[in-house]
Amino acid sequence: MRRTMRGAIASAAVLVVLAGCSTDDVDEPTDATASETTSEDTGDAEEPADDTEWFVQADYDEQDAQRSATFEGDEAEPWLQYIDGEMTDTSEFKADGAKKVCFANASVSNPWRQTGFITMTQQLEALKDAGAISDMEVRDAQDDDNTQLADIDYFISEGNCDAFIISPNSTAAMTPGVERACDTGKPVVVFDRGVETDCATTFIHPIGGYAWGIDTANFLSENLEEGDKVIALRILPGVDVLETRWAAAEKIFEENAIDAEDFFTGADPTEIKKIITDALNQGEVKGVWMDAGDGAVAAIEAFEDAGVDYPVMTGEDEMSFLRKWEDTGLTGLAPVYSNFQWRTPLLAVQKIFAGEEVPKEWVLPQTPITEDERAEFLEANDGMPDGHYAKFGGEDLPGFPEAWQDR
Repeated sequence: MRRTMRGAIASAAVLVVLAGCSTDDVDEPTDATASETTSEDTGDAEEPADDTEWFVQADYDEQDAQRSATFEGDEAEPWLQYIDGEMTDTSEFKADGAKKVCFANASVSNPWRQTGFITMTQQLEALKDAGAISDMEVRDAQDDDNTQLADIDYFISEGNCDAFIISPNSTAAMTPGVERACDTGKPVVVFDRGVETDCATTFIHPIGGYAWGIDTANFLSENLEEGDKVIALRILPGVDVLETRWAAAEKIFEENAIDAEDFFTGADPTEIKKIITDALNQGEVKGVWMDAGDGAVAAIEAFEDAGVDYPVMTGEDEMSFLRKWEDTGLTGLAPVYSNFQWRTPLLAVQKIFAGEEVPKEWVLPQTPITEDERAEFLEANDGMPDGHYAKFGGEDLPGFPEAWQDR
């Protein structure tokens, strides 16, 4: 069975996970949620009948439950909150003095990553001032697996890294690089996207792609009728948090008899407009689902150009979507893949070198923005560029707000 880092940790049983969520309102597991069965003929582990490369029923059930979980920590600092679970003893890494961090980044090629990297660099300034981190050397793979593997190997051979932070470009391809970093014996922090090993000191991420898919597909299904057409706009294949968003949504659309058709867009506004326009030329489109909000405005504009009613739509907490959503009055939801997570890896490194325990899998809150909350987030982010993300969580960091405005 294919496992991301989160899947490997979660595979034991859904009951164990639910107990760790500290939530009172979860569905009881059924036989269909068992993560593995055993073949009587061969003794080999088999996947449950419904599992595929990008859909694991146990992981889906876990994230569904985590949507209503109680998070440990201060709600005012969601980037430090986590769901109670296995902790990593970091006493072996306890050391005095400021430490150097080496960060292998997938890219800063889209607004979400650009916003997050600004937040990360401002968090770095705060930790440098506190004497916790001396420097952070960054290599940008520009969305290329081979480049990122070379970046990780460069850091390892350089030998000057006290800790590694890795935001993987893709899931399977980056697994060997993460394992090589782990083999150095130095702390490794993986965040954002998962890999197929659990060797890292901590894996940091919001709840995940299944939760995004559940939130968004449920919203669309509740606001549409059986047989209604939905166009699903996906940015690229092969990334776990994106693939699982669609896998969860597709399951829910099928269960609710929603006619959903998916397309890869590369987040290209021109391609997005073409896809929507072609679909409208073939008939009525009632809904739009996106696995990332970049390009949401282009999708809305395609409806305006065609002179037809706005769709029910899910975008993201990017300011361009929030503003267009308000201007049009369409029925919408802004799911989030909490951008404030870019603070957490550096704060994790600080804790690791202080010898403090950190969650083995550090699951951060992930709560969509509803229509009732939209005005609040628009006001809080007034003056920010369209490519900014409302839940960036950097209001208390050095450089606010100019660092995020002047990009």
